[in-house]
Amino acid sequence: MEKKTLRLPVSILRGGTSKGVYILETDLPEDRAEWEPLLLRLMGSPDKKQIDGLGGSQSVTSKVAIIKRSARPDADVDYTFAQVSVDKPLVSYKGNCGNISSGVGPFAIEKGLVAPAGDVTSVRIYNTNTDKLIVADVRTPHGTVAYEGDFAIAGVPGEASPIRLKFVNPAGTLGKGLLPTGSAVDVLEVPGFGKVEASIVDAANPLVFVRAEDLGLNGRELPDEYTQEKLDLLEAVRGLAAVRLGLISDYTRSAWETPGIPKMTVVAKPAAYTASDGRAIAAEQVDLLSRMMSMQKPHPSYAMTGAMCTAAAAVVPGSIVRQVLSPNADTQFLRIGHPSGILECGVDYRENGDVPVIDDTFGFRTANLLLEGTAVIRL
Repeated sequence: MEKKTLRLPVSILRGGTSKGVYILETDLPEDRAEWEPLLLRLMGSPDKKQIDGLGGSQSVTSKVAIIKRSARPDADVDYTFAQVSVDKPLVSYKGNCGNISSGVGPFAIEKGLVAPAGDVTSVRIYNTNTDKLIVADVRTPHGTVAYEGDFAIAGVPGEASPIRLKFVNPAGTLGKGLLPTGSAVDVLEVPGFGKVEASIVDAANPLVFVRAEDLGLNGRELPDEYTQEKLDLLEAVRGLAAVRLGLISDYTRSAWETPGIPKMTVVAKPAAYTASDGRAIAAEQVDLLSRMMSMQKPHPSYAMTGAMCTAAAAVVPGSIVRQVLSPNADTQFLRIGHPSGILECGVDYRENGDVPVIDDTFGFRTANLLLEGTAVIRL
């Protein structure tokens, strides 16, 4: 049978420490049921190498941003994030990617959805996945997006122009508040392992935080240092948290039924370690150590939405994050030690008993336009 050929206008941008394909929603089929097979073919999934598509064989390079002009009075564009599995025929729209979010503002300006306004253009982004608003401040000194600059982020070589991302009222993407289980700490019973204390916090994306030492880890691990046994244990904990959140009923099905959320995160007290590029990170340079999983694999750096949730969790009394946090930590300038280096972020909040009110979380990323062209998709 002859295959249908679709020519799809696309842009490829690096957003933060991720890379994705950015598409105007108006260029996609109106029937969303047609999106999944199209995006799988676009990225070349399922295939560990994604050799026949635009994906880069890692979860951080197998992402899609779908954008359109917004009809909302509080937003300029609507943005839908799609995580395309590398090795499974699966596209997940659950949760958002903060790194990919950092490319939405530049893309919206490049495509004429938002007009440049002075040296810095604020782009109001409504994320459909989480029903939340993000404000991206993009430098546009000459009426066009400035990609070059002197700002560096861990996990990306060189320097670029900073993009400030503010996640407005980020708590409760699942509609259950900052602490969706009602507790700062839950106890999960892991079959064959035992009880594990976890903090399930939902801000920008839901994360499940566990102390590294409770899982036989030290928090200084680099991505290639995890055994399959440890990865299976981490996924079991994540799956049990997903059950606790009501996302699934069988924790062993987590990788298929809710692969993207909650995001598994292991934290530890500040300690010296060596980053992936060989740099020495001193204990006093960070406020905590943290390691994230992405689609059942170790994240090479740190998810931006993960940083936003970590910042929110840091101000929750009794949370696992609060327990390992440096006593001198400044929540307006929180320093997260991750495999590629240090990510700085902050949180604006109001005390409210055991559950603070999170007004916004914020951080800085960079982005780079890599390609504008046409993808040829044979369905």
